[in-house]
Amino acid sequence: MLQLRKRPTPLGWSAPLVFVTAVVLSLAVSALLLRLQGQPAWEGLAVFFQSGFGSTWALEDTLNKAVPLFLCSLGVAVAFKLQIWNIGAEGQFALGAVGATWAALYFSFLPWFFLLPLMLLSATIAGGIWGLIPALLKLYMRANEIITTLMLNYIGILILEFLVYGSWKDRASFGFPMTPVFESGAVIARIGRTNLHYGLLLCLAIGLAMALVLAYTRFGYELKASGENPRAGRYAHIPYKKLVILVLVISGALAGWAGFVETSATLNRLQPSVMAGYGYTAIVVAWLARLNPLGIALFSFLLAGMLVGVEGMQLELQIPAAFGKIMEGLILLTVLSGQFFRNYRFARR
Repeated sequence: MLQLRKRPTPLGWSAPLVFVTAVVLSLAVSALLLRLQGQPAWEGLAVFFQSGFGSTWALEDTLNKAVPLFLCSLGVAVAFKLQIWNIGAEGQFALGAVGATWAALYFSFLPWFFLLPLMLLSATIAGGIWGLIPALLKLYMRANEIITTLMLNYIGILILEFLVYGSWKDRASFGFPMTPVFESGAVIARIGRTNLHYGLLLCLAIGLAMALVLAYTRFGYELKASGENPRAGRYAHIPYKKLVILVLVISGALAGWAGFVETSATLNRLQPSVMAGYGYTAIVVAWLARLNPLGIALFSFLLAGMLVGVEGMQLELQIPAAFGKIMEGLILLTVLSGQFFRNYRFARR
């Protein structure tokens, strides 16, 4: 008879094998579903990999999608380090996009070296405020941050839609909800002749800085100590309330940066399609990477490639968009379930 037991130590070298097995299993089930729809199963999977990773253009598209996903995931991970469950990266992303667009529309006369930092600052403030609200509600009204951050997502998205359907709507858009195209000074430039943009360098810089801060500074130590045992942290006079406010503001600001980059570099304007679910996917990425910045970079790239691959399948095979969502959810669920076996195993009673 089999019994579930906790491992004395988590899986080490074999943990990647569990991950690969989970991915292969999910792709096999996806191939079976394709076959049931009358589509060529292996050709569909080939299109999936080719679209996400099989060419220079595909890799550039994947990296561009990985940028906002990485920033949102890094912000979520900072809060999770303190055992603060920020589920609100989607709303913070929306407010960051709104803040950056406000600067782009009302200060379009500025040159790029003033305008882009102003857009980044506006996105930081807007996203940070959207993280500050649940922090204050948690500390002074004992509101559960899972609920407050989740509910603020809907408010943030509705604020964005209110503006693009209302006062910010472009009169030349033929009725579509979108702002005017940004001036060239408000657009993050491309790197050389590639399709990549300089938001990728921003990711590299903030990722390296955050890894060093978490590993070698007092702030990183206090996050780890208070997150693992808040009572012990208070006994050691670690300012827990200050840390709660700080991590949620940082988390919101990083998600706001993602909104700024996606609005400026990818769309060059604000419209509802900017909300692509990066904030929710970021939660999965952070847990898969076990809150490690280097792991977050790797899983952001892999999941971004998966998103691009699913889009390629929809275009090439004309499969319904719902199937793409099923495939995404199947892969994520299988991979997360595979992580369970990093700490547990089946053994004979």
